[in-house]
Amino acid sequence: MAQLSSVFIAFFLIFTMASFIEVYAGGEGSLTPAGCAPACDFRCSNTQYKKACLTYCNLCCAKCLCVPSGTFGHKEECPCYNNWKTKEGGPKCP
Repeated sequence: MAQLSSVFIAFFLIFTMASFIEVYAGGEGSLTPAGCAPACDFRCSNTQYKKACLTYCNLCCAKCLCVPSGTFGHKEECPCYNNWKTKEGGPKCP
């Protein structure tokens, strides 16, 4: 019985992680406009400038329909998100 529950727990964890990766990772155009808010909530979850991060992340997601996986880095997953620059030449998207 204990072995059955540990198999169930392992299956559940693998399924959950696979779902998480599918939601928060992907290439250009992998999100719908409705998927931007949850992806940006996760992307900005570890920053101390949450309001600004969410504003720019949602703006970038609306244009690119992509948010890089993780809370930092991985911008190469979304070239549009990565290449959108400010007037000064810095990155526009968090």
